[in-house]
Amino acid sequence: MRTIIAALMGTISGVVLLFSYHTSTGTQAATVAATSTGDGQSATSTPNAGESSPSDATESSSDDGTGASSTTGSVSGTFTGAAVETRYGAVQVEITVEDGVITSSEAIQYPNRDRHDQQINSYAVPVLNAEAVDAQSADIDSVSGATFTSVGYAQSLQSALDEAFQ
Repeated sequence: MRTIIAALMGTISGVVLLFSYHTSTGTQAATVAATSTGDGQSATSTPNAGESSPSDATESSSDDGTGASSTTGSVSGTFTGAAVETRYGAVQVEITVEDGVITSSEAIQYPNRDRHDQQINSYAVPVLNAEAVDAQSADIDSVSGATFTSVGYAQSLQSALDEAFQ
């Protein structure tokens, strides 16, 4: 009888510990929040701006002391993000921006080495491309089943946005 009670108490303790375990829910993807100001211009906050400035973009930035910079001109052009290495291969994104608005986003490099990668990414990449244009930022949802590709996509997208809006 004591053995049954001890086994039952051990099982209950194990279940309680299992359900109290907190998993990590944070992502490493940085975001760019684009908002519209009253005069038709867009203000963009870039927490991790890149170091290069594209020659075909015309903008002026102002620092309001909070660390966020805002664009006061229109940005147009095609910008390529950094290739982000994931567990299954590199992901790289190219965006087209017209007058400060992302008009298209394309994954130009993504894991494609076997049938499984091809199957997953044939669905995930078009969804991520559409998400990026809809969100107008790198704050996009991950595609279920393509977590590594989604995180790499968001990081490369952020890199392209940093290049475009620096």
